[in-house]
Amino acid sequence: MLDLEVVPERSLGNEQWEFVLGMPFYQAVNILRRQDSSIKGVQVWYSDSNPLQMDLVLNLSQDGIKLIFDPVSQRLKIIEANSMNKVKLKYCGVAFNTPQIRPTIEQIDQSFGATHPGVYIAEKQLFVLNFRGLSFDFPINSKYEPKYAHGLGSLQFPNGMSPVVARMCIYAGNSLIDARAPALPVTCFYGNCFLDCLEVLRDINITSGLKFILVTEGNVQGKLVDPSKKSVVRVVRFGDSVQDVVSALGCPSRKFYKSEDKMKIHLPDAHKHVGSGSADYFFNYFTMGVDFLFDAVTHRVKKFVLHTNYPGDYNFNIYCRCEFKLPINIEPTSKVNQSQSNMLEDDLLVVTAYSKWDEVQKVLTSPKHRPVILNRSASTNTSNPFGPTFCYGVQDLIFEVMSNQHIASVTLYWSSNSKEASISS
Repeated sequence: MLDLEVVPERSLGNEQWEFVLGMPFYQAVNILRRQDSSIKGVQVWYSDSNPLQMDLVLNLSQDGIKLIFDPVSQRLKIIEANSMNKVKLKYCGVAFNTPQIRPTIEQIDQSFGATHPGVYIAEKQLFVLNFRGLSFDFPINSKYEPKYAHGLGSLQFPNGMSPVVARMCIYAGNSLIDARAPALPVTCFYGNCFLDCLEVLRDINITSGLKFILVTEGNVQGKLVDPSKKSVVRVVRFGDSVQDVVSALGCPSRKFYKSEDKMKIHLPDAHKHVGSGSADYFFNYFTMGVDFLFDAVTHRVKKFVLHTNYPGDYNFNIYCRCEFKLPINIEPTSKVNQSQSNMLEDDLLVVTAYSKWDEVQKVLTSPKHRPVILNRSASTNTSNPFGPTFCYGVQDLIFEVMSNQHIASVTLYWSSNSKEASISS
């Protein structure tokens, strides 16, 4: 049984680890992986058809805890304990819920002190006791329902019949109903840079580079976000060297060599690309949701990959979501047919991590545009439970699309036109 400390409006945890409001989904998963000997039966709940509408949930079924994440920001929004007999809880070092201590009304009053009167919800037969960043639900037997709104403390119960907490919620703010995931707390940075926004730099539908707006720790020069954070802007372009990228963004989370590339068969003169003596390699920046592909010979950037991190994608939870803005100029003929599209700004289509392919496709391609079907599988697990994705090539872009029409990733590659544009500039 877990023995955890409650910190209202902040966290639930112990001396070894804690779940902190605002932490990214992948950090919570990493905690669970490290604690797999004591935390078992973890379930991931999400909506396959509406991943942006339904909360993303980690359900610790054997410990009576739910971690509820905002589906857009994918940061922790609410920590819920819904089976009080499966977990030990304390506040300021003093236990208020153990097998020996029942979390009754009197016990909560004693542990947390005075608060506003409880709110009675008649249709659910619940009294809700609210503190700032913390709430307790007490189920009330119908025969003890209050006739007047004098609050939970005014109710009288026979000895031993005082209701106990059915659910406890930790959140940021004054109201559970209005709870929102807070900004990423400094305690979750761990020396990493996180992406606030990414702008794809394009000229006449030719990609030249990426503009990163990053949030990081430190007290050096930069626009202050708060006393312990700063915002910096960095640009990486096609043709930049390894040293250029590391100077701009720091060391990557991982370096990965391409041992094989099954997509080479789709290249012109594919046989010329087989059996080369060196391998291209990726720099993976997990907290930014971006990969850079370097040429094995020149060691210069020739491809960018932007990841959206949707649940149900094969790469889910490896990357943070890349909050990108990809501008695409639209031909006048296309605009006439799609003048009602809400993604169009004058002659510009702005694709983001939240755009759906069926809407983008109406503007960029014809319905007859056939995709390349991509089946992924790991060397240790030859099956992919999420099924294939579909890759559509448009201009110097490749959109990888999931079956629910959400975009899993966007690949931007250095074409011959890109090289000419970079030379002329």
